[in-house]
Amino acid sequence: MADDEKLPPGWEKRMSRNSGKVYYFNHITNASQWERPVGDGRGEPEKVRCSHLLVKHNQSRRPSSWREENITRTKDQALDLIQKYIEQIKSGEEEFETLASQFSDCSSARNGGDLGLFGRGQMQKPFEDASFALKVGDMSGPVFTDSGVHIILRTG
Repeated sequence: MADDEKLPPGWEKRMSRNSGKVYYFNHITNASQWERPVGDGRGEPEKVRCSHLLVKHNQSRRPSSWREENITRTKDQALDLIQKYIEQIKSGEEEFETLASQFSDCSSARNGGDLGLFGRGQMQKPFEDASFALKVGDMSGPVFTDSGVHIILRTG
């Protein structure tokens, strides 16, 4: 693939300050990788299936959940929790589904975070953009919506 060909939506080319190597960053999903991202050539799917883990904070549009009646943590504290969960999943210490079942502030926790299939226009825009930008099996970095901070796992 020629280097001047267009990258898939959300991706940009960056230079690592540490190694001087080129890497690719997706500003929609906050994912980064060394390999050049490629589209699948089939265009965007009509629907995707995702699971998520939501951590609400005191600025969330509804700062309560099945876990806590009154959520008082700050946005920064919510982000810290999300980062901790991401590290646990990436290290293999914990499974996404297990953490979502125990710690997600969304009622989808009872299904391991599974939201089922959804199309464009059904989720908040940052969540939708991140979900459609992920490849099946990929996990996002922190995604911020009016509901709180999410980790999204594309499952289909």
